[in-house]
Amino acid sequence: MLKGKIAIVTGGSRGIGAAVVRELAAQGADVAVIYAGNQELADKICQECRDRYGVRAGSYCCNVADFEAAKETVARIKEDFGRVDILINNAGITRDKLILMMKEEDFDAVLNTNLKGAFNMIRHCSSLFVRNKGGRIVNVSSVVGLHGNAGQSNYSASKAGVIGLTKSVAKELASKNILCNAVAPGFIETDMTKELSGAESAWMSMIPLGRAGAAEEVAKAVVFLADADYITGEVLRVDGGMGM
Repeated sequence: MLKGKIAIVTGGSRGIGAAVVRELAAQGADVAVIYAGNQELADKICQECRDRYGVRAGSYCCNVADFEAAKETVARIKEDFGRVDILINNAGITRDKLILMMKEEDFDAVLNTNLKGAFNMIRHCSSLFVRNKGGRIVNVSSVVGLHGNAGQSNYSASKAGVIGLTKSVAKELASKNILCNAVAPGFIETDMTKELSGAESAWMSMIPLGRAGAAEEVAKAVVFLADADYITGEVLRVDGGMGM
């Protein structure tokens, strides 16, 4: 149980992030939901957590790719909640294109949000964890960060980078009782995967379990790692066997 813990979830207003927020709240954690654009969705998930689970919940608009904005948001959350115990780096975007047609700005945008955003949040939360004498970081990577995927060189690179970041942070901060792990989801039913029109059957053929995953199944893996005491630097695949 995570009762009394304070958790930050980036990209927490929808999809996997919203499922993680609900699962954390169900385990008794108070939640700070960081969102990029849709305040209505973020406020709705916060109200649901307060009403259903009786926890504290607040929403914060922040572009995690912006170093100073991330710093200011973490400071606000610390002021509002008193401390931070758990960081879930889930915020991510896609701008898929074959490498021959990919624009520089599309590569940069994906790396800035998915990888630099995770760095920014870890950088600003780590000092809080050190003062707390412990903390838990879970980064959401992807199966394509492990195996690559045509048309997603930017996304795959960002998610592979998240894995390298995870392992390095785990080694750096283990002595401070700060554990850092990652989950690598496969084909999960979210708004993001709905944009992969026409590709679903191809994905399904690669999944031994024969179905897409649910956001709630990823959320359970994330919260498991957020509550773990002797696992660090690990990458937990939640992909129906796709990466075997």
